[in-house]
Amino acid sequence: MNWSKLLYLLLIFVPASCGIYSFSGVSYSENIKTVSIAYIDNNSALVAPELSPTLTNKLRNKFISQTNLRMTEEGGDIAFTGEVVEYNVVPVGGGDNNTTSLNRLQIVVHIKCECEKDKKYAFDERFTQFSDFDASKSLADVESDLIGTMTDNLVQDIFNKSALNW
Repeated sequence: MNWSKLLYLLLIFVPASCGIYSFSGVSYSENIKTVSIAYIDNNSALVAPELSPTLTNKLRNKFISQTNLRMTEEGGDIAFTGEVVEYNVVPVGGGDNNTTSLNRLQIVVHIKCECEKDKKYAFDERFTQFSDFDASKSLADVESDLIGTMTDNLVQDIFNKSALNW
């Protein structure tokens, strides 16, 4: 038999015979078919209006695009709930004449993931991201860009914890 034919047959039949497989690295049990992601409320003292919808939508889109799980409104085999618990700006860099050269925007979210079908996917954790910006700029000047980048990173951290068990 030709080696290329053997390789072809292996590529066709081996993935189909496995109970758990993925080309993207995601490895949920085969009995897990749905995911639900509740709206992530912003319960921090300082509220950015775009933060909660951005974070919620990016997390939903990540699971839709990176897994074969079907999104449900509630009661998914894997169910996420969460809230923004901190959203604040603090000075971090010292400058000349007792001025600050850098400010830090910090976002902390508390995420709970429940999975009745397989407890190994469940967790209850806080995820933190921060980004420093020039103190000569106001938060309003940089907020939208920072929220975009930081929510991307938060979503990746949450996804990694759930789907890749990191």
